[in-house]
Amino acid sequence: MKKSSLSFLLLLSAGFTQAQLSPAITSWLQNTTETGSYYVAGNSTAIANNILVNCQKVEYSADYVYVTATGVPAYPTGPFQDGNPSQATNQNGIYRIPLAPQQNTGTPTSTNGGNIGIFINGVALFDYRDGVAWNPNTNALCGGPGNPMCPGGPQAVNAWNRDAIPAEKPGFDCSKGHPANGNYHHHQNPSAFKLDLEVLSTVCNLYDAEGLYALDSSAHSPLIGFAYDGFPIYGAYGYKNTDGTGGIARIKSGYELRNITERTEWADGTDVVDGPAVNATYFLGYFREDYGFVEHPGEGDYLDVHNGRFCVTPEYPNGTYAYFATVNEDWTSAYPYVVGPTFYGVSANRKVTTIGEATTVYTGSTGISDEAFQALNISIYPNPSSDILAVQLGGLNQSDLNVELVDLTGKLISSTVIKKGSTIAYFDVQTVYEGTYLISVSDARNRSTKKVVITKE
Repeated sequence: MKKSSLSFLLLLSAGFTQAQLSPAITSWLQNTTETGSYYVAGNSTAIANNILVNCQKVEYSADYVYVTATGVPAYPTGPFQDGNPSQATNQNGIYRIPLAPQQNTGTPTSTNGGNIGIFINGVALFDYRDGVAWNPNTNALCGGPGNPMCPGGPQAVNAWNRDAIPAEKPGFDCSKGHPANGNYHHHQNPSAFKLDLEVLSTVCNLYDAEGLYALDSSAHSPLIGFAYDGFPIYGAYGYKNTDGTGGIARIKSGYELRNITERTEWADGTDVVDGPAVNATYFLGYFREDYGFVEHPGEGDYLDVHNGRFCVTPEYPNGTYAYFATVNEDWTSAYPYVVGPTFYGVSANRKVTTIGEATTVYTGSTGISDEAFQALNISIYPNPSSDILAVQLGGLNQSDLNVELVDLTGKLISSTVIKKGSTIAYFDVQTVYEGTYLISVSDARNRSTKKVVITKE
């Protein structure tokens, strides 16, 4: 065989291997240059934190992908207005995710406090809990800041465990996240409060951010992370039917609030120590055990007890078990939010300190495909504008995008960057002359240009 022919075959082989890489290798948002920012209460200007955002390195072996990440997102974090003194800090994490996750055929493993997964930007996923429970001996809350320890310590099994989503809402930032001792994390769908159809928090009004992605009811949600059992996590929308047919639908949690006024037993009928009666303070949904699972046979857009299903997705055309970040019709978060209360697969602590095997580094590609760029659904508002122009992306942004404001002669007026893993940019046009301008959004492979009008009142 001629040398040139052999080289061609080797190139084909390399390209084929690259094309066959698992989404668990190719889906991470990598970055080695861009740093993050944070807000402090009383200052609506984000402050640079000088911490690299997203994931800094992805490498893989035959069995695992290893992801090195700071745990700090590209979107601004904070402030946390419930007295939480912490800020997002560098977690210096290496996470070992199995490439061939396995179903747990024994007793399902309960999710735990702390990390139970990792989003594709390196940010931690926590489950529903906030470490606070009901102590029947004192008829009061225990655990967490400001409360006495729970009997048996923070890992004790308690009959009534508080749900972090309603209880800690004042302490979530615009992107629905907060830190625990510096470990910034999401308990729920990582999309900003302001993007929900019903806005439950006004924190975005002063401390604006956007979260990992923007919900789009017309498209299959992106792959946004992996649980600690290795199975993928998607956003809130998917194919209605598990075989990939039926159009796009909101994928629904199978859990519903129980019709109870007293907390004396669990949904399965187990008699447990009494919790507080349902009232204005301890409203229905305050505790995780206020929910019960309801089967929906034949309805593929409902999830199982782990908040997942086996289904076809864009990244897994042959099907995979997948979790979904569930939301209600108004896009507010729906219990059990992402994973839980038990894992479908075999879970483990995926954070490691060293990599003890030979690996191949995955660098990814420059830019994104034409199809992925078009799916960003770039919108600009308000248009016309007299003060602030916002450039908003739909879905998940997987590339650093240059955003430029230019006049009709091509003169650059202002520029900024929408970092991968974030979705919005702003231009202050109060000092820009009235007229028609162009907004250009581009990466290494794609460009979109839209007209905007600047007016003076």
